[in-house]
Formats: sequence, structure tokens, C-alpha cells
Amino acid sequence: MERIKQHLPGLALCLLLSVPCWLAGQAFPVIGGPVFAILLGMVISLFWHDKGRAADGIGFTSKKILQYAVILLGFGLNLSDIARVGAESLPIIVSTISISLIIAFILCRVLHIPGNISTLVGVGSSICGGSAIAATAPVIEADDEEIAQAISVIFLFNILAALIFPSFGQALGLSEHGFGLFAGTAVNDTSSVTAAASAWDGMHPGHNALDIATIVKLTRTLSILPITLVLAFYRAHQAKKQHKASGNTFHFSKIFPFFILFFLLASIITTVCTMSGIPAVVFHPFKELSKFFIIMAMLAIGLGTDLVKLVKTGGKPILMGLCCWIGITCVSLGMQHVLGLM
Repeated sequence: MERIKQHLPGLALCLLLSVPCWLAGQAFPVIGGPVFAILLGMVISLFWHDKGRAADGIGFTSKKILQYAVILLGFGLNLSDIARVGAESLPIIVSTISISLIIAFILCRVLHIPGNISTLVGVGSSICGGSAIAATAPVIEADDEEIAQAISVIFLFNILAALIFPSFGQALGLSEHGFGLFAGTAVNDTSSVTAAASAWDGMHPGHNALDIATIVKLTRTLSILPITLVLAFYRAHQAKKQHKASGNTFHFSKIFPFFILFFLLASIITTVCTMSGIPAVVFHPFKELSKFFIIMAMLAIGLGTDLVKLVKTGGKPILMGLCCWIGITCVSLGMQHVLGLM
């Protein structure tokens, strides 16, 4: 009860401020509620330095609520749909994820960008934007400023992709299927994938690239699981070496991201239930709650971020995001050409 009282002021604040951000995201889906939330949080943080009684609840929201959001995200994944429709896109997804992570790793070394920011930008660019960052951040123990930096970079290229890719795809002569694969593998965030595919369909009446892009995007989202587990085991290996060197006892359970297993469990529950005849619409409230929890978490992260410092140090991460974006775009189109899917 005492801990609830400690968290309540900050939780209530984040909940209250998240509502207008959620509404703004509904009005401008290409930007999305999480971006509005993190920007609002950073602006408020410019003038409100001492969080006082709200500090505990803000910290809880940025860490635990973020994990709960990832768990609920699993209820939006029907593994049978992904296996049926998304399997075709798997070689492209693996290739785009690989090139993004390789570019992020190389630029991390060459430009001396902090490892956590590089990981978040690489994962966010290649998997599913803010959701992937939300899942990865707790695993690598990224702080609020590192998360905010990565989200800002991903947001920039989300907007560019949503605006540019429909006309770009038309200029390349992509088919409905080809553009669906392209949008699903080369655009970062779900809202921007939807915006780009919807714009394409609007330019080509009677076409339905949106459904293809959505399934491909969900297949990419499932990549959160292996990526975060690999990062968790790598971090565990590093921690074990440090504990061995210092003579301390190592407890793997303390650092393992169990919320990722709950994410997988939620996906399995959704799959089994829908295969048993339960309508998928039953799980929509969980998906919406997941989105709202991400907005709350991003607001809390914004409240813990120094906007001035973020702007001063933003050049290199933006360059990394640009290189990942270009790399993913080229590999997505190149793999489609090789596989004859354009």
C-alpha cells in the first residue's frame, strides 16, 4: 500500500497528460500519440526540474508500464496469420534487420556513438519503431535520454517514409503486392506503415496494399522476441564475467527480461483463441491499452529527458538513422527484385 501511495501522484500525472496525446495521435496518426507524448514530456521538463512526490510514479511508468505495454502488444499478433501470409516476406525481413544492425554496429564504432543509442536506433529502424525500442530498452537498461534520442530519430524517418514512399513506389512501378512488401519491411512504425500503404491505395483505386503491409509489419514485430533474447543473453554473459571477476554471486533471473516471455504467451493465447473460433475483435481492447501504455511511458520518459542536451547530441544518431533507413530501403527493394516479388 505504501508503494502504491508513492507511485500514485506520478502515475496520475502521466495518465492525465497522456489523454490529450492519445487524442492528438488519433487526429494525426502519421505522427502518433507516443511522439506527441515524448515531446510534451520534454517541453514540461524544461520548466519542471524537481519532480518531488511525482518522481517515483514517473519512474515506475517509464520502466514497468513500458514493459506491460510490450506484453499487451502480443495480443495483436496472430501467429497463424503470420505463418500463412508473412512467411513469404521472411527473407526480406531477415535481410533488412541484418543490414540495419550491421550499419548501427559499424557506425557505433566509427562515430563513437553510445552503444545503447546505437542498439535502439538499429532495432527501432529494422523491426517496428517505438514498440521495438520499448521492448529493447529495459533489456539493455537504456536510460530515458537514450530512449528519447532513439524515438526522435525513428520519428523523423517515419514521417519521411510515409510522405515519400507512396510516390517513390509508383515511380519504381511497384505492384500492389510489391508495395505492400516494401512498406511492411522498409517503414519503421506501424502507424507510418498504415499511412504509407493507405496513401498508395488512394493513388491506385481498387488496390489493397494495406492488408499485405499490415501482415508483413506484424511478422516484423515478432522479431522483437529473438532480438531481445539475444541481447538479454549477451548482457547476462557480460554480467556473469563482471561478477566472476569481482567475486560476487551472479543471478541470471534478476536480469532476464521475463516480460518478453509474457509477450510470446499473449501471442500464443491470441492465436489459439482465434483458431478456436473466437473473433479477433475480442483482443482489440488489449491492443488499444498497449498503445495507451506506450504513450504513458513515452510521456514519463520525456519528463526525464534534458531536451537541450538531446538537441546538442542529436547529429550522430540522426546520421545513423539515415544510414539505416537508406540501407533498409535498398535491401528491401533489392531482395524483392531477386525473389521476383516486385
